[in-house]
Amino acid sequence: MTNLLWPGDHRAGEHMTDQALLRAMVAVESAWLRALSAAGLASSDGADADLWQLMGERDCEQLALTAEDGANPVIGLVALLRERSVPAIGRWIHRGLTSQDVLDTALMLGVRGVVNELSAQLREQVSTLSTLAATHRATPMVARTLTQHAAPTTFGAKVAGWLNGIVDACERLGALQTPVQIGGAAGTRSAITELVTLTTGAADPAELSDGVIESTATLLGLPTRAPWQTTRTPVTAAADAFVTCTDCWGRISTDVVTLARPEIAELSEPVTATRGGSSSMPHKRNPVLSILIRRAAISAPQLAATLHTAAALANDERPDGAWHAEWDTLRTLARRTLVAGSQCGELLAGLRVHPDMMAENLSRSDVLGEQRVIADLVGTTPSETYFGAVDRLIDESLERAQRVLHAPRE
Repeated sequence: MTNLLWPGDHRAGEHMTDQALLRAMVAVESAWLRALSAAGLASSDGADADLWQLMGERDCEQLALTAEDGANPVIGLVALLRERSVPAIGRWIHRGLTSQDVLDTALMLGVRGVVNELSAQLREQVSTLSTLAATHRATPMVARTLTQHAAPTTFGAKVAGWLNGIVDACERLGALQTPVQIGGAAGTRSAITELVTLTTGAADPAELSDGVIESTATLLGLPTRAPWQTTRTPVTAAADAFVTCTDCWGRISTDVVTLARPEIAELSEPVTATRGGSSSMPHKRNPVLSILIRRAAISAPQLAATLHTAAALANDERPDGAWHAEWDTLRTLARRTLVAGSQCGELLAGLRVHPDMMAENLSRSDVLGEQRVIADLVGTTPSETYFGAVDRLIDESLERAQRVLHAPRE
């Protein structure tokens, strides 16, 4: 997938493309049919159903066109699957589900794939930054506050701050839940419960229907929870986790574009033969990786805000427009987060540090005024250095990073 106006979109691969989401929707229908068959509620012919084999190359495009008729693509998909299945299977496809069940669960499958890749990106960045912080723990530079020279620090301390943000994002993603959404037409699971009642005569049909849902979730590799048709926490939680990522990458890229200015020249982006060129000024090498990362950090919160607004306006048992506003917004946010993560990983892996310029810029400024005030206060001479507790703070960041790197993966 490419996007002429979002350079780098190809870095997100096939995650949450139309084709990927269609495959996810078919996977939900297949898992549900298999769970119904396993519970004896549908034809045993559906026990090993893989409905994807019924799909053709042009189906995705056609379903996208016809989705306008029902305001979602699931209606057309179900009709197509039933038409192409043998009658013994076709009549049971989608029974007990509603369009929202299929679309929401498919989106969670897509989000789970994105989260897995983002987690890998972040762990690699944790490793890269840990090495960078340890290497430059004693590399002196000037700290800047409100754009002005403030006090001495080290580049290792600055990197430790970056590292803390990356670890925060790791932890946020690690705690994210992507549950199946199966509630039926009105969120009461009435159809599946009725099917259990009429088919089995079970004393507690709701318990048996819960078992079908748990089987479906297991087949899809997702957790279960109560229906969340108009309680959109899984969507907003995913959005918040993605924005936590773009926030920390935006902070890093903002530091880089500042420190890469020619008049500062303390950092440089990785060099390639073509990157950073100008259409009119051949002498320029623009910090384009940082610029593109900042682009994502600037736009991601507004996408998340749309999802929160939709969640707040999720009326009745299925919203009239708020739900529909989520789909492409979530997809766009997820893909842009992946792109920014890939770009930030490349930026950090090839970041060029210029300790000589850091030392020169520090030497040009009197940044020890605070130290002299404290020395005068206690009536003694200042210490030889004014780097405070940077070693301890760097060690704390590195220890926290190691806990993330050695934490068991799901």
